[in-house]
Amino acid sequence: MARTDAHNHSTYRHAPGLEGVDLLLADFTSHEYAPHVHDSLVVAVTEVGGSEFKSRGRTERASPGALLVFNPGEPHSGRMAGSPRWRYRSLYFAAAGMARVLALLEADRPRYFTSNVIEHGRLVQDFLALHRVLGEAADPLLQQQLLVRCFTSLHGHGTDRPQGTKGNAAGALPARALDLMHQCHAQPLTLERIAAEAALPAYQLIEACKRATGLTPHAYLNQVRLRAALRALDAGRSLADAALAAGFYDQSALHRHFKRTFGMTPLQYVRETLH
Repeated sequence: MARTDAHNHSTYRHAPGLEGVDLLLADFTSHEYAPHVHDSLVVAVTEVGGSEFKSRGRTERASPGALLVFNPGEPHSGRMAGSPRWRYRSLYFAAAGMARVLALLEADRPRYFTSNVIEHGRLVQDFLALHRVLGEAADPLLQQQLLVRCFTSLHGHGTDRPQGTKGNAAGALPARALDLMHQCHAQPLTLERIAAEAALPAYQLIEACKRATGLTPHAYLNQVRLRAALRALDAGRSLADAALAAGFYDQSALHRHFKRTFGMTPLQYVRETLH
């Protein structure tokens, strides 16, 4: 799928023949990503220019020569900064994709990355090569060889997940609040209802949600709704049906949040992944 406007171009696709791995090639001059999370492990490499991103309460730079890594469920945002152009490639490894990688490595669990930026020139080049090969439906032996090479090196920069770290459900936010947002995302949830479910005053709920997920309740609920919309689109439902089933007011609301989070429109996603 290709998305093009006067300032930006991006292509997104599932890796052919490799379940749970998606690929993005983006070339931006004006785009800004709202704070969001991915269920996948995200590995990104800048080819030209750069950007600024925020994660873990810090602001850092994405530039050529550095690999960016975001753990599943780790909130982050990004915007153009210090460069008129930002061309980068991202790989998204969902649960099925990571299971395949771990099987190849004979490892029992994924690694946790304590830093979002890894300065390693050879690893950058290896992941660039992996991105290109996965996008070409190349010989599976070559794909597997590159996966092993990349992740053997990448895992050397990771650790076991720190005790008590549970991705986007961590922290002091009562599980009932998260469960409500996940189970009732299609409903018009209010701050009062979520706070009552959590047995917290509204102001404490907001702070607890930010500590636990890195996002406000509204932003977190929008992420839950976007995942629901993705599932509906993958199941072949129309854009309007997917929007309403996920809990968005209408298709335009889905369009707006989808573009700010994924850098493309829902229609562009459908054209690539379902056709």
